[in-house]
Parts: sequence; C-alpha cells; structure tokens
Amino acid sequence: MSEPILIVDDEPEVRALLRAGLEAEGFSVVEAGSGAEADALLASRPVSLLTLDLKLGGEDGLSLARDLRAKRNTPIIMITGKSDPIDRVVGLELGADDYIAKPFLMREVVARIRAVLRRYQGIEPSAAQGEPAPTGNRYTFDGWTIDLTRREVRDPGGKACELTTAEFNLLAILVQRPGRVLSRDELMDLLKGHEWTPMDRSIDGLVARLRRKIEPESERPQLVKTVRGVGYVFAGNAKRL
Repeated sequence: MSEPILIVDDEPEVRALLRAGLEAEGFSVVEAGSGAEADALLASRPVSLLTLDLKLGGEDGLSLARDLRAKRNTPIIMITGKSDPIDRVVGLELGADDYIAKPFLMREVVARIRAVLRRYQGIEPSAAQGEPAPTGNRYTFDGWTIDLTRREVRDPGGKACELTTAEFNLLAILVQRPGRVLSRDELMDLLKGHEWTPMDRSIDGLVARLRRKIEPESERPQLVKTVRGVGYVFAGNAKRL
C-alpha cells in the first residue's frame, strides 16, 4: 500500500499496539498524539485512512473529526474508550466511516480498515484509467448526476459534491429506488457500511447530513422525504442514463 494509515491517539501504548498489528498485516503507518500533530502530518503527506480517538487528552476528538471532514474526504474510523451509544451516533453523524470501542481485537481493527478501504477504492479499472463508465451506471435527478462507477456526484451546475462513503452509498440506494418507501431497517441492511443495531438511530443522522449537501433547504426536504413512523422515500425525478 503506497499511502499509510494515520493513527491519532494520545496514548503511546495504543499507538504502539495499532502500529505493530497493522505493520504485521503489511500496512504502512504514521502516528500523531494530538490533533495538531495530525493536521501537520495531513498537510505534508496523503494518507489512505486515519483512526481517531474520540478523546484526545484535553482535545475533543469529535471537533477534530468535524474539521477533518470539512477539509478532506479521507476515511475515518473512530477508535475510542467511550462506551456511551450516543458517542457512536455523534461520531458517525460527523462523518466517521466506522466506530470501534476499546478494548478491541486487532483482527477486528484490520478487518474494518480493509472494509472501509475497499469501499473507498472500489472504482472499476476502466474508471481509474479514465475510460467512460459503463452505460447504465449513471443517474440524474433534478439536475444532479450520480456516477456509481466513478463514485462521483455533481450538482446542477456541474460542480462536484463531496460525500462521505456512507452518504454516497445512501444516495445511490435511494436514486435506484425512487418513490419506494424504505424503512430504517431496510436502509441499514442495504448500506452494510457499519454494524447497525436495532436501537441505532444514526441512520437519521446520515440522512440529515446527506440532505444538507443535496437539498436546497435541508429543513424542508424535497428529495429525501420522511415517511413518519416508517422511514424515507426518494421523491426526486430520478432517471437512469
């Protein structure tokens, strides 16, 4: 792997454990003990993914996650000792791609990192080489376009819209099922991006984040509408190209 994994954690023992486990699996690793160190590293070199402790000494890992997501689309996996379910939900709502609680099994960390990287790097060779995407893998809705092969979304003006992996996957699911009411459980099953639980309401946060990026007025959504007591429906005029 040409680009390394960045470990952001204020506990040297945890960083050492993660480094040893990831390097044993063939990953390249760099470390940061604070948000400032992480910012400096990211400004000087690309990384494939970063793991982020939710509580960084006196710093707030959630604030760092928010800043990182606003600046770049690098995959983020939260690795934290906080056990309150609301922390997991908030982390995912801020754009984290997955969440692992301490203490963790190294095998689980490796498996989740590889799963997230597959989702981010899952572009077919033809797209990576700049060749046209296969017919039928693009959709348009209300002036927007989404290319499922290149994993690109463009607004009515042709400007690229930066979505996280989970946001893109959710939009792809919705545009392929216009007019169909999807329950939260159905969306959780279709996304397969995180380990959802029946009481996990982070699907609502994910929908809210997507709305903020594609709806003219996210508080009065016209594309992704809520069906009270059931789930969501895509009300946009979606067509396959």
